[in-house]
Amino acid sequence: MSHGHGHRYGVNLFNHCLGSLLCALCVLYGAMPTARAADEAPKFQPDTQRGDAMLGEYFRVETAKLESACLDDAALKTWKRQRDTYRKQLLEMLGLDPLPERTPLHATITGKLDHEQFTVEKLHFQSRPGLYVTANLYLPKGLDKPAPAILYVCGHSQQKDGDISYGNKTGYQHHGEWFARNGYVCLTIDTLQLGEIQGIHHGTYREGRWWWNARGYTPAGVEAWNSMRAIDYLQSRPEVDGERIGMTGRSGGGSYTWWTSAIDERIKVAVPVAGMTDMRNQVVGGFPWQYADGCVEGHCDCMFDVNTYRWDFPQVAAMIAPRPLLIENSDKDSIFPIDGVMRLYTKVRSVYELYGARDKLGIQIAEGPHKDTQRLRVGAFEWFERHLKGNKDATITPPAEKLFDRKDLRVFGDTLPADELNTTIDETFTAKAPEPKVPRDAAEWATMRDAWMKDLREKCFRGWPTEEEPLDLKQAFDVTKDGVRFRAYDFTSQGPVRLRLYVAHGAQVDKPELMVLNAMDDTDWRDLLATMRGAFAEQLSGETLPDADGDAWAEAKRMFTGTKWAMAYVAPRGVGSTAWNWSGKKRTQIRRRFMLLGQTFDGMQAYDIRRAAATLRSVDGLAGVPLWMQGERAMAGNVLYASLFTDGVTRLDLWHMPASHRDGPTYLNVMRYMDCPAALALAAERCNVRLYADDAATHAWDYPLNVAKAMKWDGKRVEIRAVPQDTK
Repeated sequence: MSHGHGHRYGVNLFNHCLGSLLCALCVLYGAMPTARAADEAPKFQPDTQRGDAMLGEYFRVETAKLESACLDDAALKTWKRQRDTYRKQLLEMLGLDPLPERTPLHATITGKLDHEQFTVEKLHFQSRPGLYVTANLYLPKGLDKPAPAILYVCGHSQQKDGDISYGNKTGYQHHGEWFARNGYVCLTIDTLQLGEIQGIHHGTYREGRWWWNARGYTPAGVEAWNSMRAIDYLQSRPEVDGERIGMTGRSGGGSYTWWTSAIDERIKVAVPVAGMTDMRNQVVGGFPWQYADGCVEGHCDCMFDVNTYRWDFPQVAAMIAPRPLLIENSDKDSIFPIDGVMRLYTKVRSVYELYGARDKLGIQIAEGPHKDTQRLRVGAFEWFERHLKGNKDATITPPAEKLFDRKDLRVFGDTLPADELNTTIDETFTAKAPEPKVPRDAAEWATMRDAWMKDLREKCFRGWPTEEEPLDLKQAFDVTKDGVRFRAYDFTSQGPVRLRLYVAHGAQVDKPELMVLNAMDDTDWRDLLATMRGAFAEQLSGETLPDADGDAWAEAKRMFTGTKWAMAYVAPRGVGSTAWNWSGKKRTQIRRRFMLLGQTFDGMQAYDIRRAAATLRSVDGLAGVPLWMQGERAMAGNVLYASLFTDGVTRLDLWHMPASHRDGPTYLNVMRYMDCPAALALAAERCNVRLYADDAATHAWDYPLNVAKAMKWDGKRVEIRAVPQDTK
């Protein structure tokens, strides 16, 4: 660590209170490093054994909460009355509230294929302008009246030659052909990622697009909307009986069948195949928790909604009741394990019983792995025969088989439409909040503020505990050396999440004049340990320690012994002694588990910062001491949002904070309501804010400055400053 480290924790704190006093405070942290990618492991890696165990228990406990609340006795008593509310919630979690405008489909048939028993129309339509859906429509020959129809949605089957995609509809053609040979009109549609125009399903899975969470975006919503528009198309065809439409598909197609059937009652009969299990299968388990499944690691984002309302998956399935529903799965399916499927079925059954419709719910388990098999197809066909045609004794002939070369089923020629939005639909499918206006007066500001805070509580941080549990504060040590008093306290942030708060100040100080809470990321944590190790190695023996930085400690000691300030340090979950697996892939899947629970990793770190502030106020000698809070990079954003829910903060110092949640930190849905500049304005009403930006001249932060001016707040309430050159 070089001399003059970390002015963000020294000069820039003191200059505005104590002139140039003790710029040596800066040594607590190193020169500002370039921000790392979210999943890039730092060179200094604390041991993860404790963090892994804590995280595994946390996911188990949180999942159990969702599971126990899902379709419990209280919910069942009010199910029929609340069902419309639940549907609206599900639409919102799919990014479909409000529903997009049903614009003209511009359905276009590009060619036809002929078979002795049916014809195939190759077609495309636009579910919204520029969002193309490629499809094959299988039409039985000899129809003398409108026939029942099946919407078939495809699983993940890559069908390509080089750069040419024929669409996964061609991999599942045998389903459409089978239905048509047995008297059904069947529309088989491509998915967003594996269609002829290839979009993205793997935004958080492998593309690092965590801003999908912040935008409230999931490709599951696109697939559900494309399916709803496909039903619109089917109902426009004279060959189709629009009151007898069923839906099925396997794997990804099974998932889309769940979503669409839950929100669109035009689906009269549903047969999702291997497309859903419960939250316990998805979240609990996986490395390093070997006692269960962790199936989220095997699924892309199209399988999940944005779980704002913290549902377990059986609630989605129950939305189909009392319409006929057959749940199909294989007994050796590794990504939809049979135990979770049976738990889901059992819970859904209780809702069907409410309607007196027990006979309309079925389950079929076939032997085998996660694979498209004839045994599963036969069960689906029999279910549709019974509930769409009233045929209880269907004979299934002939077997399903692929009859066409996939090239012949391609809809587009060599040129794809220039106006397609499939490849960029994640940018526009869910609307982000418009640029906020500067309020005209205090009343208008109060309305804006209250609306934002309500949205944050109900849409972004709904996954925070509704009741704060006791801190269970325990002092870990209290030692004085070289005139510096250094102590630590363990506290409960949330359930299994136990964190340690460090406090340091001069031994001569009975009650500090100011307390500064520093929320640390991995880099900050390393620098703190390097600074304090030389004097307090024994007290820090439980940590993985870097080499000591003697120069940093010498300057820190001069700072502590020369002021009446105290510095507190907390490493939120996932940092320091609670760090978890350093593998980039595993850390990605950890973050996705938070997402499934209706939380985000960043959001729960912000909660930890709130709890650390509460802990400080419980420490002897610190109650009532003015509190500052600070952090850098994404952690600065966590500090900012934590302060909005923490009373009594007098100042924030935020370093290198992203100007938009697109770059972090990530909270569910936040960009649908506000972005970082609006949050800064909210904080500025409550306390002084100092933001240190690499480019202080940018207009990215004009909004909080303009609000402060319009509201006639103190001229120093909001300051945007350039990062000192020697700290970059």
